[in-house]
Parts: sequence; C-alpha cells; structure tokens
Amino acid sequence: MQLVFLGAPGVGKGTQADKVSVQYGVVKISTGDLLREAVRNRTTLGLEAKSYMDQGKLVPDLVVIGLVRDKLADPGYAEGFILDGFPRTVPQAEALAGVLDERRVRLDRVINFQVPRTEIVKRLSGRRSCPKCQATYHVEFAPSKKGILCDRCDEALVQRSDDQPEAIETRLKVYEEQTAPLINYYAAKNMLSHLDSAGSVDSVYDNLTKVLADRKSTRLNSSHIPLSRMPSSA
Repeated sequence: MQLVFLGAPGVGKGTQADKVSVQYGVVKISTGDLLREAVRNRTTLGLEAKSYMDQGKLVPDLVVIGLVRDKLADPGYAEGFILDGFPRTVPQAEALAGVLDERRVRLDRVINFQVPRTEIVKRLSGRRSCPKCQATYHVEFAPSKKGILCDRCDEALVQRSDDQPEAIETRLKVYEEQTAPLINYYAAKNMLSHLDSAGSVDSVYDNLTKVLADRKSTRLNSSHIPLSRMPSSA
C-alpha cells in the first residue's frame, strides 16, 4: 500500500497516518519530522531548512526530495508507505513520480483531507510539542496531564514557531497558492479521494478505512505500473 495524504496544515492527516501505519503495517514518512530531525542534528540541510520553517514557508524542493528519496531507498519501506506532507507542489509530485518509476512502484491512492479554515487555525494555535521526545499535545483537545510538562519525559512543552498566529496565516496562504494545485494534478490521474476530517479522530478514521477498502477492491491488477506512465484516465 502506497499512499499520499494531502491537505492543509492542521487537518489531521498526520494523526490518521499514524493509525493507518499501525493497522496496515506500512511506514509513515513525514517530511515535517524528517526536516525537524535535520534541524535538531544541525545538518547542512537542516540549517538551510530552518530559516524557511521558522517563517512558515515551504522548504526548497531539492532539500525535501533528497530526504524522501533516501527514505524510500530503505528496504524497510518495501511493504508500503504513507507520505505525510509530501509532495507539497506539483513539481515535487512529478519528482516523486520519477523516484517511484525508478523503483517500479505506483501510488495506490491520494487522500485529500478537508477542514474549514477557522478550525485549522484553532487546531494549530493550540498545539504544543515536547522538544525532547517529540510528543504532541493540544491545550484544548489533547492536553498534557502534567500541564505545561510532557507526560512522557517531563520536559517543558513549547509552541513551535510555525504554530504562531502569523506563521499559521503564512502557511495557509502558501498552501492555497502552491499546494492546492495538487488536487487537480492527482484528480486528473483518477487517484484522488476527498475526505471530510472535521469530525472526531475515530469517525474520520472509520471513513478513511472505507475509502482505502473501496480503492483496494477496484485496484488495477498491475500494481507495479510506474506512476509517470499511467494514463490520466486510469
């Protein structure tokens, strides 16, 4: 199972990717996590990415594509993956198609998670994370039992710079301008499903599994047709 989870920041695609990963035994690949790890390790790419992330802007394609390419080359991803947060632009989608083509792998489905803008702002602005173990919380929906401390390691929770109000607005504007065209890109390939993710985590997951089951039942037998060679009406 090879999936892409598409949607604006804060729509809950990461949470759902975690659940699908456990249920179906596939690996979640979050470019956000990859980039933050590079920043923490102060790698060359990490330092370059940090200036963009702090402003809520997209990290340059070459940086992100390089990280994703390395991950997909790992044998541990042979059984399937969920790409969460990548691709974010049409050029990235085309680059991904090339990477998958090299490995004779095709995407099974692209899920577009949809939530009203006001709800997205509420979700992001209330998010808190642990700088040590990377656990995430929300001041309203999923607060830490220890208040301002992480339940796992007692580290003080922080609000990420890209979850500040100004950065949130920038992120949403960038998404609307650069990422939203992916909807048309994947729709033209008949690979896109829309999913209302404004409900509870469990209700959204129930609907998501139905979409995945429907796609599996109608999937082409030739599961290794390279994405870049698939006809737009496939």
